[in-house]
Amino acid sequence: MRQKRSSGKYRYFSVIAFIAFSSGLLSPVFANESSPEWVLPTTETKTSRPFEPPAQNWLAGHRGVDYRGQLGDQVFAAGSGVVVYAGLLASKGVVVISHGLVRTTYEPLTAIVEVGEQVKAGQLIGTLSVGESHCANSETVWCLHWGAIRNGKYLNPLLLVYPRVRLLPLAQ
Repeated sequence: MRQKRSSGKYRYFSVIAFIAFSSGLLSPVFANESSPEWVLPTTETKTSRPFEPPAQNWLAGHRGVDYRGQLGDQVFAAGSGVVVYAGLLASKGVVVISHGLVRTTYEPLTAIVEVGEQVKAGQLIGTLSVGESHCANSETVWCLHWGAIRNGKYLNPLLLVYPRVRLLPLAQ
């Protein structure tokens, strides 16, 4: 990111952002650690497929992020809310949690929660299970698909855990 100064020179702030991320100042909160708001839904920290929003809601795209895992891996609620769906959908186990204006989805998994149940961020909601998966390339490699939607618009769920950083120009 760059900020244009009155003298016409550009000052780059990417170094500051890099330092903030690499020093841990903006590190994520993982499941089972204390956090008042959002956590990752798995202990895996690297995504295997990023959020790729479609240009229009009806076009092809990837409306969430994927985390590689193995069958039976634990899946956690990313935030506190109410379970609004827990069951099969298109031959795979799905859990949907309402967090007020935001709704998160987790698939494929075997749910241990029920519709109407209140959950807290980091609470175990199920385990990664067999289901139609676009990232299954062998019998041992599966992925958790984690999605988020607000007011009918798909969101990158990672922005719930890793909020955007807004860098301001340095005072002179």
